[in-house]
Amino acid sequence: MRRVILAWGAVVAMLGTVPAVAGAQPPPLPLAQPSPALQALTRALNSNIGQIGPQSGAYVVDMTTGQVLYQRDAGVPRLPASVEKIYTTSTALLRFGPTATLTTSVLGVGSADSTGIWHGTLYLKGGGHPTFGSVSFDNETYGTGATMHQLISNLLASAHITGVEGEIVGDGSYFDSLRGTPPTGYRPDIPDVEGLLSGLVFNRGFGNLYGTVAQAHPVLFAAQRFATALRYAGVRVPSWTPIHTGPTPVGAQLLATVPSPPIATLIRLTNTPSDNYLAETILKDIGAQFGGAGTTAAGVAVVRSELSSEFSIAPQFDDGSGLSRTDFSSPKQVVAVLEKMYSNPDFVGSLAIGGETGTLQDEMVGTPAQRACVGKTGTLHDVANLAGYCHARDGHELAFAFLANGLGDPNYVHYIEGNKLAVALARYDG
Repeated sequence: MRRVILAWGAVVAMLGTVPAVAGAQPPPLPLAQPSPALQALTRALNSNIGQIGPQSGAYVVDMTTGQVLYQRDAGVPRLPASVEKIYTTSTALLRFGPTATLTTSVLGVGSADSTGIWHGTLYLKGGGHPTFGSVSFDNETYGTGATMHQLISNLLASAHITGVEGEIVGDGSYFDSLRGTPPTGYRPDIPDVEGLLSGLVFNRGFGNLYGTVAQAHPVLFAAQRFATALRYAGVRVPSWTPIHTGPTPVGAQLLATVPSPPIATLIRLTNTPSDNYLAETILKDIGAQFGGAGTTAAGVAVVRSELSSEFSIAPQFDDGSGLSRTDFSSPKQVVAVLEKMYSNPDFVGSLAIGGETGTLQDEMVGTPAQRACVGKTGTLHDVANLAGYCHARDGHELAFAFLANGLGDPNYVHYIEGNKLAVALARYDG
């Protein structure tokens, strides 16, 4: 018997295969070994992520091949900080479209006589327009915007008003009257929100050009500035003209408008410098236009719906900028949005460029990641995050999210993320 078995074994060796026995399972295939390039990337990421603390997670996808290149606690929710703005701005682009604008309007109840004197009431109605302000403020803050001067010029060109005999009313009813966000119980928060949230606001609600003083009543202040601007333009507005706030009545005549920069520009002004005020204003605009109310809660509801329907994710959040400490997102969730939004040039173009612009201007300088990586940073006193895209050495496009919480020195971790982790992605040659 032993001689027969040995003989059959020799036959098997000669044929190189054995017919499968009914019901038997084939042997498992050997696992593919990572390429040397992927092994080098993994070592570099492991080494540097190990320096930023245990409360960190990461997820990296090669969008060219669909391969997951790296993951570390990728499904664990973390505080996103300003990486949250990715959700707000992507929703704004998808819902409004890149060319949509927000409008500040002048409407009237009454009529002008043959000499151009308006007899009745002029209403300055806000449309959730965050860049509405003075020429000097807009030039200094944004390098663009839509100014009171433009609105007055449009009004004089269309209505030929030479004077006002009646009242001037500011209408901020497009938004609710809450000036802050959830972290402060919706109370005003000039230092963190970087302005006062209002449907009608002039110079972000700042009382000076330095952003250190808040206007006591932003809607009334805007109406007062409207009256002053009319006078500067040569329109006679008596000093005793009543100026107050209130809703614009139905049927008021539209006299002039000034549009904001397009949504694509507004999200660039939001993401590149990580502007909390624009993010929170855009969130309320989303709520007003698509959620039935100009409130933070209505905007959040729309964004949640968009993230679920378009990206199949459900992060936890309650504001638009990431200031809240009840916001939680995982690296996988962030990358899910990044992957789908990569085909949207307005979104990609809104992100800071490594070593060049915005919050990444001082990171990645002189490294392979300079200009090859773009991203959105997120910072709180104990949080340092970076998410975005890198163009790898092999020509592939990578989407990534590094979320680091529980930190003692966010500045040090931002250095690691920008000058070590992003550099490793830019050097990847898979």
